[in-house]
Amino acid sequence: MTIRKILVEPDKFLRQKSKPVDIVDKDLQTLMDDMLETMYNAPGIGLAAIQVGVPKRVIVIDLSRDGEEKSPMYFVNPEIVSSSNNDATYEEGCLSVPGQFAEIDRPDKCHLKFLDYNGNKKELKAEGLLATCIQHEIDHLEGILFIDYLSKLKKTMIIKKLSKQKKSIERIVV
Repeated sequence: MTIRKILVEPDKFLRQKSKPVDIVDKDLQTLMDDMLETMYNAPGIGLAAIQVGVPKRVIVIDLSRDGEEKSPMYFVNPEIVSSSNNDATYEEGCLSVPGQFAEIDRPDKCHLKFLDYNGNKKELKAEGLLATCIQHEIDHLEGILFIDYLSKLKKTMIIKKLSKQKKSIERIVV
């Protein structure tokens, strides 16, 4: 498994729509394994392929806490079939928007269909943190980041801060 570079806003690549996957093969499984390793290393609880520069409709999630047994979930071509009318609010962060957090309202439950790690058709009814995480990652597949739900002013401030951080990192001479 390989740890891949996570793209950071304002990278234009993050705003692309991801393409559906035709077949789950060894190459795609390797991508999912790499994504999981990258996510654990970051550390995070969810990662979309677009965040590592691959515009495919693939996400990985693991909500297990430190000290608990890992419980990875793989979603290929995830599609939300329905979601509840009730919202839940979670303070969200994102590996592509490092160090920034904001309270975001999303439906508290969702029902989705997808292909698993082996390409089998699956359905899942998710709620709570899992529902929020799935919706956050599916947003990535559409080129949407959690900061897009914020006011224009807050979003602009975050992007400016990330741009400055990126420039200072790029200027370091070793």
